[in-house]
Amino acid sequence: MTKRLVEVAGGEGAAIQVNDGEYIRIVNTHGTQVVDFWAHRQNDPKEHLGLSQCREVLQKIYFTEGDTLLTNRYKPCLTIVRDDSGISHDTLIAPCSDSMYRFAGAADGHRSCADNYRAAYPSFPAEDPPQPWNLFMTASIGPKGEISYSRPPLRPGMTIELRADMAMTIVVSSCPDDFYPTNGGDGSPQPVHLEIDSNLQIIH
Repeated sequence: MTKRLVEVAGGEGAAIQVNDGEYIRIVNTHGTQVVDFWAHRQNDPKEHLGLSQCREVLQKIYFTEGDTLLTNRYKPCLTIVRDDSGISHDTLIAPCSDSMYRFAGAADGHRSCADNYRAAYPSFPAEDPPQPWNLFMTASIGPKGEISYSRPPLRPGMTIELRADMAMTIVVSSCPDDFYPTNGGDGSPQPVHLEIDSNLQIIH
């Protein structure tokens, strides 16, 4: 099978179908970009990557190499094969939305991860997206439970590689947030790349 390459423009989203056993490599091309990540079972969009179920079963809020992630119905859906970013990818923060930007003082119509998700994947029956896995987003937890945001390190080419453990539709958003200190550099969104392949050796 030919390797599939997908570029997601800065501030925009995409949906990509992957087969059971295929590998997904998310490349932080410029090393500055947060990527909101969702995954839905292809034949049942109501079953999706469940962050709360993962935290419960894995007993941690940051997922690492070797972890198998679960759906909201406790079925294995993704395995983290490799992660060279050194980042504790956030699992707690909601996707940015028009409501969030209005709350932060932005004008109506600011591009958002929630809108990118709905545009890329209209199959999900609920109005709001599920909780995303915020790849490359640094939201550290303090000793009293406080959350501190900071920009990701400026390391172009950082990657995380996943194996699909069921046929899924992957939805990603190159986060357009320019209000909170999440995207790196000057805070402006940048493109990211995905590589989909059935052979991990080719991905490496």
